[in-house]
Amino acid sequence: MPWTKNDYPNSWKNLKEEERKKAIEIGNALLKEGYSEERAIPIATAKAEEWYKNHK
Repeated sequence: MPWTKNDYPNSWKNLKEEERKKAIEIGNALLKEGYSEERAIPIATAKAEEWYKNHK
């Protein structure tokens, strides 16, 4: 099930809003590629944090 700005993993609640939006975007792409939620969440979190650090 794709994540939205109102329905996302609990672990993303402490991300900054822009980071969370990117994590949702990345996470949904990973799910579409066939990743399980258990794998997609930490990957999307790390990539969103890295993206935010490099694009703020």
